[in-house]
Amino acid sequence: MKTDDPTRWGVTSLRLQRPEHVYFDGAVRPWQDASFHVSTEAVVRGLNVFEGLKGHWQVNGQFAWRTLQRHYERMRRSARLLHIPVDFSYQQFEDAVFAITRAELIREKDLYVRATLFVVAGHYGEGTVADLVLTAYRQETTPPAPITAGVSTWRRSPDVSMPARIKTSTNYQIARLARIEGKSRGYQDMILLNQAGRVAEGIGACLLLVRDGRVYTPPTWEGALESITLEMITELAASTGIEVVRRPIDRSELYIADEIGLTGTLAEITRVSQMDDFALPDETPILSKLAQRYRDAITGVDPHPAMEMSPLVEAPVG
Repeated sequence: MKTDDPTRWGVTSLRLQRPEHVYFDGAVRPWQDASFHVSTEAVVRGLNVFEGLKGHWQVNGQFAWRTLQRHYERMRRSARLLHIPVDFSYQQFEDAVFAITRAELIREKDLYVRATLFVVAGHYGEGTVADLVLTAYRQETTPPAPITAGVSTWRRSPDVSMPARIKTSTNYQIARLARIEGKSRGYQDMILLNQAGRVAEGIGACLLLVRDGRVYTPPTWEGALESITLEMITELAASTGIEVVRRPIDRSELYIADEIGLTGTLAEITRVSQMDDFALPDETPILSKLAQRYRDAITGVDPHPAMEMSPLVEAPVG
């Protein structure tokens, strides 16, 4: 049955939260003090690149961030393609993440940080100056619940228009339109097709499709983000005897799949219970196994080399 419940992956809780602090202009500051002039390219053209970071409480009582180094490197790649300077090192990036963590972390919640590099000075590539802004949102520590999804009429832009490998808000304009479309049709998420009519990815996560015991996912040249989470899922799957194959996926395969899921920083591995008007099986032996292995790795129950965790040594004050 369709639903218009928008709470998947804690997105609603992100939208409704108003944190006390924000990392802005090189320091943790009161939330209301972070602002840009209306003439900046961050405002006029929405010029930015960003990363979504997730930190989790560990079984040993520590709090740790997942794959910070990989996110930093992907931000640098995105910025390079948009000619945005990155004038801070990985250590400075990590220090900034830990600073906002100390300000917003409480023991009952995990934390999601949106790390955005906004262009605050310059014009059409001349004299470009950027500022790193970190906003932190509290998240439930439980895994995400199953969702419903549909196929959007909106299409992923090709690489020669706006490359999907650039993680920029510009690329999420189509996602926004797809989200609005999905809500009008009663779906919690939507699948974007590429210009050839094949599957690209979900609104904010990559697709996992199971057929005959194998997991299939679209390659980057089909319009999918170069996903850090997907890379880790692939390594986790190999260690559990599950094969992940990257190949083009036709729309019709969505309706005959054994299992479908979405994977990303917030999504983790989220099971899709319905695709358009087609109900999917309740039993998901492959994706459920992968999802549990992922949770065990990110919480320290059963660490995995693919899951690089950066612990916050100091105990939070909250």
